Amino acid sequence: MTGDATMNAITEAVALGHAGHRDAARSALGELWTSLGPHGDPLHRCTLAHYLADLQEDAAQALAWDIRAIDAADAVSNERAEQYDPALDVRGFYPSLHLNLADNYRRLASFDAAQREVDAARATLHTLGEDGYGTTIRTALDGVEAAIRARNTRSRESAPH
Repeated sequence: MTGDATMNAITEAVALGHAGHRDAARSALGELWTSLGPHGDPLHRCTLAHYLADLQEDAAQALAWDIRAIDAADAVSNERAEQYDPALDVRGFYPSLHLNLADNYRRLASFDAAQREVDAARATLHTLGEDGYGTTIRTALDGVEAAIRARNTRSRESAPH
């Protein structure tokens, strides 16, 4: 745990979701979102919205949370990110954020918008390392793009849920 109580609470709620307690995780994250308000710390809002999107069954609801996440990311400075973790670089958030938007648009059969988000994600891939996380994002991006070409709107098995 870190000295950031909100990030600790987010981590605890995400762990609930990973343990199969999706409703409890959604509830805990929703309460945190409400407590932050629209002018809360952008790093907290970005992280919360990103994880809340992953907990949505409905693609439109997930899209709304992913839009909130990318909007908040636009307001996060590197200095703020580094206060939480000195290794963080805000630019590294964007491949995943655009990937998630692309997948949601695809699931909603908005294939042109989905492809635009794939292109935006690809334009930011240089910010990722050649590590497990970078490989995961690149592989998922390839899968989403293939699904767009196939006009497939089904949830991907590897998508977070």
